[in-house]
Amino acid sequence: MSAQKKAESLGIKFSKQEPGYLAMVVKTGNLLITSGHVSDIKGKVGAGVSLDEGKAAARECAVKILNSIWNAHGTLDGLRVLKVLGCVNSTLEFHEQHLVINGCSDLLHEVFGKTTDGYHTRSALGFAQIPTNSAVEVEAIFEIKS
Repeated sequence: MSAQKKAESLGIKFSKQEPGYLAMVVKTGNLLITSGHVSDIKGKVGAGVSLDEGKAAARECAVKILNSIWNAHGTLDGLRVLKVLGCVNSTLEFHEQHLVINGCSDLLHEVFGKTTDGYHTRSALGFAQIPTNSAVEVEAIFEIKS
């Protein structure tokens, strides 16, 4: 099943985006580089936001990224995920940011394949605050294969 069809089968809806203050995706050569996409889930992981809620927030960011990629490229087909940067709004004591960002990576693995085009490099970092008090912000880099 193609990446586009797989995403749709998972219930991901794609909608047109109006250009904003900054580009959500920039194409350079055969790369698509996204801006950070924030979750609608608000708060600090480790103080009011649970690990599972943080994972859901990271997945939500991945869905938003896929929609932006679709807007910029017209399809998810023919892409490879290269890099994910996950930023977690977390307490100083919380140390499982990598598990939070699994919510994003798991969805990308499902859509693009865990051992093929969805197999990516990743960084997961904790932050004292993220814009709009979002629990998670994620950015990604995709390669256009063809």
